[in-house]
Amino acid sequence: MGRFPSFGRFLFFWERRNHFQNRENKLLIPKGDVNNAGGTSAVSYLATHDSSGSQTSSTLSSHEESTRASSRNIFTSRALSSSWSDYILKYLLITSNLLFTVLGLVTLVVGLWGLINKESFAQEKISGIGTDPMLLFMFLGLILALLSLMGCVGALRENMCLLRTFSAFVLVLLVVQVLAVVVLYSLQGQIENYLRSGMLAAMVRYQDDLDLRFIIDEIQTGLQCCGADTYRDWGINVYFNCSAPGVQACGVPPSCCIDPLENGTVWNSQCGVGAQQLDEFSAQSVIFLGGCLGSISRWINQHSGVIVMVVIILLGVQILTLFITDRLLQKIRWSRAQHAWDSNPGSRPQPLASVTSVPLEIKGMRFTCTALTSWPPLQKHLSKC
Repeated sequence: MGRFPSFGRFLFFWERRNHFQNRENKLLIPKGDVNNAGGTSAVSYLATHDSSGSQTSSTLSSHEESTRASSRNIFTSRALSSSWSDYILKYLLITSNLLFTVLGLVTLVVGLWGLINKESFAQEKISGIGTDPMLLFMFLGLILALLSLMGCVGALRENMCLLRTFSAFVLVLLVVQVLAVVVLYSLQGQIENYLRSGMLAAMVRYQDDLDLRFIIDEIQTGLQCCGADTYRDWGINVYFNCSAPGVQACGVPPSCCIDPLENGTVWNSQCGVGAQQLDEFSAQSVIFLGGCLGSISRWINQHSGVIVMVVIILLGVQILTLFITDRLLQKIRWSRAQHAWDSNPGSRPQPLASVTSVPLEIKGMRFTCTALTSWPPLQKHLSKC
């Protein structure tokens, strides 16, 4: 070999040639799936000799097809998981809307019951029904029921406009309720004074305002109380004052009576006549002695845990509804984007982009550096080619 140095160099060159020909279809960078923010899949580098372009193209096409197949599997698995999550979100939103629907219908029924029961209780035709406070309950119940229906239809039909409108209304309702709770908590020391002043003012107008009469009668009947602090508070009313010339002088309303029905069937409107002239021992068998403010305070203290739990549940349901609606909107946007990609494949970010070939020379031997340029972090490697 010492005599033939050129022959040795030829053999070494031939071994290098065979080595590179055997590696011409091998990946310089091991293939793998790389997930970036745009959803792009694998990126690969291939090194080929100039004379083996057809083999490189076939290898690249087969690798690209396999990568696209894996990408389709990824999209399919995402679609399946998305369908299940959409299904769950829809039914959670429908359930919360059913709760709001029930609450709205209950409020609406209370308003209707107040109108009907007040008219029969007063036993006279009510005029000026347009100013009735029971209409407020009916209005709130109707709005709440319609809002819940909007959320149900928006979730079932995947209507983004209805869902956004529903979410905005729920957010406004939630803010109003939170502000009301904060105000009531901060003014709890003054609430009793406000209630006393309001009830005394309502007692003054008891005979003149049928709405106030209905509210006071329902409070006294339900809480079994009479007056604000005591049954003698009814002396503030001009008709029940002992100096009044009428038959109701020194009396109390029938709703203060323990048994306002005569023989259990007929309403006795004169059961409280002269009750203010009786002492407490004699009056306790005829009317309720305790005031309504004390009864209200005792009822709140006895049911404070239930009240707090109801408030927390209502606020929690509304917050959960906002969260579910937002998640469902995101799912709808993703599903629509995926549908647009399926209908127009050119708009989908492809897992493998176009192939870029750059000449490469390594130690006097010319190669072609073939790169799949869909992964930006590997673009810097092209500068070396």
